[in-house]
Amino acid sequence: MFRRLFWFLTGAATGVWATVKVNRAVRRMSPEGLAATAAQRALETGARMRLFARDVRAGMAQREGELHDALGLTARGEEPAPADREDLPGRPARNRDLPAARRGITYDAYDRKDEH
Repeated sequence: MFRRLFWFLTGAATGVWATVKVNRAVRRMSPEGLAATAAQRALETGARMRLFARDVRAGMAQREGELHDALGLTARGEEPAPADREDLPGRPARNRDLPAARRGITYDAYDRKDEH
């Protein structure tokens, strides 16, 4: 009797498990399920791309600082001035009316064209 009860419960549990698995697969393969999966993957890809871009920008800033220090373009402890990006569409022009010294642009003695 216990043997029959054991196999009956085992069969019932297997049937419930299989039914749940099949229903999940059917829901996943429906048009709504496929759209939800695609949307979720697109969001995940966008988040990964944002993280990658942030890491690239951080690495670029670090390397730019190292190059400025190596070339002696900035004093110790001073941050390099951000580059003006007026030529890019969709970006506001910054500090256009300020003199060069106030925009963070420095001129070296070797930078003058009349001495060359």
